[in-house]
Amino acid sequence: MELLSDSHFWVGIGTLIFFGILLYLKVPALITSALDARAAAIAKELDEAQRLRSEAEALLAEYKKKRAQAEGEAAAILTEAKAEAERYAAESRTALAAQIERRGRQAEEKIAQAEAQAVAEMRALAADRAIAAAETLLATRLDDKRAADLVKRSLEEIPTKLN
Repeated sequence: MELLSDSHFWVGIGTLIFFGILLYLKVPALITSALDARAAAIAKELDEAQRLRSEAEALLAEYKKKRAQAEGEAAAILTEAKAEAERYAAESRTALAAQIERRGRQAEEKIAQAEAQAVAEMRALAADRAIAAAETLLATRLDDKRAADLVKRSLEEIPTKLN
């Protein structure tokens, strides 16, 4: 009976009883179910992380695509704006040239009108002076008898000149 007084024996018995209680209470099953639940939660978190990563990559690709589109649109707008500016500049140059030509013609017309008016005024002035000179000449050289004779001949010529 020395075995009953040995402390190692009682430690072994206590350990067996302890493990027996653990098996009776199904502690290993509880531990494995807790570990399985933890593993499932970790797997779920990993799946969620993978899904979120794929969504983030899709969003990144979409934003890169949108950025490329925006850059393309900006380049197209810039090209269109440059073309519009060139067209506007060409139209402005054409309009300016036409306006300069039109103003030049107007100036030439005004000069021509002024010349024509000056020539007309000179002719009128010359005619007035010629008439005045003729009046003076006739008044000095024409006496009453000659004037009456000239008026009489002129009146006689009127019917032949009117037909």
